Amino acid sequence: MASYPLPRWRPGRSSRQRAPLYTAEQRLRRDATRWTLVQAVLAPVQFLAFLLSLALVLRFLWTGQGLQAAVLSVLVKTSLLYLIMVTGCCWEKVVFGRWLFAPAFYWEDMLGMLVLGLHTAYLLAWWNGWGTPAQQLAIALAAYASYALNAVQFVLKLRAARRQAAGVAR
Repeated sequence: MASYPLPRWRPGRSSRQRAPLYTAEQRLRRDATRWTLVQAVLAPVQFLAFLLSLALVLRFLWTGQGLQAAVLSVLVKTSLLYLIMVTGCCWEKVVFGRWLFAPAFYWEDMLGMLVLGLHTAYLLAWWNGWGTPAQQLAIALAAYASYALNAVQFVLKLRAARRQAAGVAR
C-alpha cells in the first residue's frame, strides 16, 4: 500500500505560497468528467434537503409534532449524503487518482468521515429503536452540525480554486 504525506498546516503561510489546488492535468480531468456535474447538482439538492430537514427536526423537538415528517426528512437527507459521498469518491478517483483522502481534499474528507459516522449513528439508533425519538434526533442534529462545517469547508475550497484559476491571490 502506497504511503502519502499528510497535508500540513503551516502558520504564517499565505494563500500565495500554497500549491495550486489542481495541476493542469487534474483541472482537465475535473472539467471533463461527468462526476463534476453530478456533484454540482447533488450538492445544492442535499443542502436544500438539509435545510428542510433541519426545520422539521427542530419543529418536532420544540413542539413534539411532526415526528414522521422529521424522521423521513432525515432519512432522505442521509440517503443524499451517502449518494454524494459515493459519487464524490468517484470524482476524486478520476481527478486525483485516489478514491479518498487526496491531499488537496484531505481535511474535507476527514470531516466527511465524521459526517458519515454521525448520520450512520442516527440510522442505527432509529432502526434499532435506541433512545427516544428526541434523543435520536439529537444525533441527527449533531450530524447536521458536522455537515454544515463540512459544507463550509467545501465552499471555501471552491472559492480558493476559483481564485487560483483566475490568478487572484489573497
